[in-house]
Amino acid sequence: MTTPRSRSAATRKVARERMVRAAAAGGRTKSKALPSPADSAGSYETVALVLQGGGALGSYQCGVYEALHEAGIRPNWFAGTSIGAINAAILAGNAPEHRLERLHEFWDTISETAGALSWPFTALTNLFDWLPPHGSLNAGAHALSAVGAIVKGQRGFFSARSTPPFVYSDGSAKATSFYDTSPLKTTLERLIDFDRINHEGVRLSVGAANVRSGNVRYFDSSIDRIRAEHIMASGALPPAFPAILIDEEPYWDGGTVSNTPLDYVLTSEPRRDSLVFQVDLWSAPGKVPQTMMEVFERQKDIQYSSRTRFGTDMVARLQKLRNALGLLLKEIPAKNVPPALLKDLQPWLCDRVFNIIHLIYQAKHDEEQYKDYAFDAATMREHWAGGIIDMQRSLANPQFFVPPTREVGVVTHDIHRRTA
Repeated sequence: MTTPRSRSAATRKVARERMVRAAAAGGRTKSKALPSPADSAGSYETVALVLQGGGALGSYQCGVYEALHEAGIRPNWFAGTSIGAINAAILAGNAPEHRLERLHEFWDTISETAGALSWPFTALTNLFDWLPPHGSLNAGAHALSAVGAIVKGQRGFFSARSTPPFVYSDGSAKATSFYDTSPLKTTLERLIDFDRINHEGVRLSVGAANVRSGNVRYFDSSIDRIRAEHIMASGALPPAFPAILIDEEPYWDGGTVSNTPLDYVLTSEPRRDSLVFQVDLWSAPGKVPQTMMEVFERQKDIQYSSRTRFGTDMVARLQKLRNALGLLLKEIPAKNVPPALLKDLQPWLCDRVFNIIHLIYQAKHDEEQYKDYAFDAATMREHWAGGIIDMQRSLANPQFFVPPTREVGVVTHDIHRRTA
């Protein structure tokens, strides 16, 4: 398949105009007249996969990617925070034909409880896996795997420290965290080709929060040389995990500031016509809690959802303003626009288009506040399957993928919003 990077600007322009004409002629009800999602994706300069943080829920993102992969869509920019950064790095750090294999290897590894005494947790959660689906049984499996993660950690990811951090006061990792994440470094270096990330042209961006300043920083392979430490920093959620030093600066999980790098992707310069798949693991809308456990769950949903829909609406309004300014200036004779004013307006002018396809994991009724650290294999596979289904539902709407007109500028599509 021809990638977006290999197409000339002129080819993309012709393809884009043809698709817009097809959409205008066929309308939304005549989807057979539209190009396939993969053909539409090929008309964009950038195809980005943006992955939110959410711990054990992250296997949902793998399902989304698997459906994209099977549809022939190959992103050329992966961006993520926390578990999203790990998934993004695995995707960027492997050739397309090996990506799904590496994702499966990572999730199969971390879906086992860590430590020599992990067998009770693993055996019992595997027993639940063989039983027929039932709310209370599934809830029991989730709870048991969450307990295993708390007590022992997850293999290839993190392990519980033998001594509580309250014993120390020297500012070290063992004084400021409950778990050791050195197993994750070994796993990342085994599964990810960092030379590929830094030299092969597929872009990777991961967000982390500077502990000193409290500001989020995005480490970007187009600027920075990415190492395993950058990925670990993006997922260093306190107080569970220790801060990671990057150039002598300590960094925590980017989700402590912003749980999605969507704004970074949409505002990076130079701006390009972009198809963006935003995959969230937390849903902002939800029911009013009736129990304390539901309060804990709802609080997490709100805290980590990052108000993605609000952000995309703001970007859409700003981009429409940019387009309107450009159209207005075209109607004004150049001699009537003072050079100083034109210079001030120039940074605000942009006729690029952005198509955001938004997917949000929908929590099951038997999941509770510990859903982000219930790493059992059965739950992982359920999340993964959910991502495949949701992306396939999106792919069944080829009109979602057609580039918007310059006058429109930004569009957002969301199967869950449509059916809500």
